[in-house]
Amino acid sequence: METGFSHIPVMLREVMEALSPRPGGVYADGTLGGGGHSEEILKRIGPDGRLYGIDRDPAALRAAGTRLSVYPGFQAIYGNFHDVKELLGDIRLDGGLLDLGVSSHQLDTPERGFSYHEEAPLDMRMDTGAGETAADWLNRTGEKEIARALYEYADERWAARIAAVIAEMRSQKPFETTGDLVRAVDRAIPKAVRMKDSGHPARRTFQAVRIAVNDELAPLTAALNDWVDLLERGGRLCVISFHSIEDRIVKRAFNTLRNPCTCPPQAPICTCHKQPVVKLLYGGAVKPSAEETQRNARARSAVLRVAEKL
Repeated sequence: METGFSHIPVMLREVMEALSPRPGGVYADGTLGGGGHSEEILKRIGPDGRLYGIDRDPAALRAAGTRLSVYPGFQAIYGNFHDVKELLGDIRLDGGLLDLGVSSHQLDTPERGFSYHEEAPLDMRMDTGAGETAADWLNRTGEKEIARALYEYADERWAARIAAVIAEMRSQKPFETTGDLVRAVDRAIPKAVRMKDSGHPARRTFQAVRIAVNDELAPLTAALNDWVDLLERGGRLCVISFHSIEDRIVKRAFNTLRNPCTCPPQAPICTCHKQPVVKLLYGGAVKPSAEETQRNARARSAVLRVAEKL
């Protein structure tokens, strides 16, 4: 088993209540990670149930796959949850789970390059065997595109200035390490502003670069629709988000599935004949308990949304 691959599943109680796994049911965890959520599902569905654990991180797949192999109904699948229809084919699901964003193991493994606290190669790829690294992306992407990513993916108010400093620094020496990117942010944001920031000044930049490198947001709406398509009637899709931009996409996608009508608001009757596909549970978003956020700081920004197939 991979060493150091621990995982505290966020909002485990709330997810299990929403998903309500039943013995003999068929479920999929599109973001297997450390396997904490998956293991709880496997305990509940029993030997006659099936759980497909999908992840594009080979390290996560090896570690969780080995640990969960004691459950006869578990099958590990290498791939991106965005491609769920390719990965699962004609399999129908009683429920699905997506725990979006970076995993605890990825953050806690310095050589992966996700953390601004450690000097390490600037990688940030969730799938270490494919695509360009964060260093590659920063060294080849235009200044305006970098600024756009920082603003759109992380609401970074100093986006233009950070992008300008990145362009200036890379002209002298290509970006190679996490420390290079932290130094760029430090150089771009005035010290007085950095001193007032309650969090690390580079956190938004690291988030935006990670999202860009892994193409996390652009395919998300289509992926959510595909997951709902694979649900049986009454099946539920649980999605945990960790930042507002991601959550807005999930909220918008679920609301469109709940009310897909495209008729003008002033139209007296519906002529598009598009029927609701899901109903939303809990009246919107569910947040972790105060007890959980005290126990696990990474749960503080978590938001759970649940859609049930009609």
